[in-house]
Parts: sequence; structure tokens; C-alpha cells
Amino acid sequence: MKRSFFLFVLMFSVVTLAFSQETLQENEIADTTFVNLKDYSKDFVYDMKYATEENFLKAKVYDCAECYLRYKTVQALLEANDRFMKKGYKIKIFDCYRPLDIQKKMFAIVPNPIYVADPKKGSIHNRGGAVDITLVDAAGTALDMGTDFDFFGPEAAHDFENLTDIQKENRRLLKKTMQRSGFRIFESEWWHYNLKNASRNKLSNFKWNCN
Repeated sequence: MKRSFFLFVLMFSVVTLAFSQETLQENEIADTTFVNLKDYSKDFVYDMKYATEENFLKAKVYDCAECYLRYKTVQALLEANDRFMKKGYKIKIFDCYRPLDIQKKMFAIVPNPIYVADPKKGSIHNRGGAVDITLVDAAGTALDMGTDFDFFGPEAAHDFENLTDIQKENRRLLKKTMQRSGFRIFESEWWHYNLKNASRNKLSNFKWNCN
């Protein structure tokens, strides 16, 4: 009797484990799936510039402000923000994934690949692997990085030296922490970070719904 009961419990456990593993696999999200950052954390600050006219284009090109990224980019960004929060800061986001149609719209306004990537080649933003960011302190005040976001001059470059000690330290903090979390810099823009190997992702024209 005891042996039969033991075998029953063992078989039930095996079936339950197999079912649980199957359910887990069904619920797993592929690394390249586009997801909304807000669904994974409430600990980011948003200032989505291209959903307003407050940008170098002087035009609103997004219908609504959302931060979609590939799932693997979101995971790396969560890791980075956790490191920043332990130091008393949070990531403030200016731009995330950018549909290819939006890239075309931007290039039509400013048809200069120095400032806007040619949509024929696309950018890491169009692949869901890039973010434009800065840091804010506990009071929500942006750290002084030496220039504004989307300032296209030599002062915005990572190797620009004519900055105050505070500005240099703020840039170093942003750069060091993002690199530790799997991101790479874009040399001429202190705010732009690409997830490693994101260039392997396909260009996308996925669009989110605006409620």
C-alpha cells in the first residue's frame, strides 16, 4: 500500500513538473520581442522629446509618448537603473525604439545623415536596441552633463575635455554604469547608448497603439 502510494506521488510530481516547465516555456518572452518599458518598472523618468515639438527637429513625430524596446534591451536597462538607484539616481529617458516610418519622417525634415540616420541604413533606434538618456537625482533634477540633449557640437562628445569637474564626473557615472550593464557609447553623443550586438537585430517598423 505504502509502495503504491509512493509511486503515485512520484508520478504526480513528475507530471506536475513537466506541466510547470511547459507552461514556463510558453510564457517566456523572446529576447527580440518588443515590450513597453513601463510594464516592467515604474522607476524611470520620461521626457520623450520627439512626442513634442521640444527637439532639434522643431516637430512632433510620435503620435504618443511610449518607450518600447526589445526585451533584452529592457532587461539590460533595468539592471543599469537598479545600479543608479543604489547611488541615489534614476534614468531619465528621451527616446527609445523608433519605427522606421518615424526615421523617414525625421530624415525628411532634416535630410543630413550627420544629424539623422539615413532610413535606408537605419539606426540602432530602429532596431530596438538604443536609448537616449540622462540621470536625475532624488529630487528629479537632471544632472549637469555639459550640454543639452541633442546638442550637435563637439561639446557633446565623450572625449570633450573642456568641461567642469562635476560635468565630467556626471558623464563618467553614466558611461561607466551603462557599460557595466552591457551598453556601448556613441562617441559624439553623451546621451546615446546602444546595447551590445543590437546591430544584429533587424530594422523594424513595429508601431504601438496610442490609447
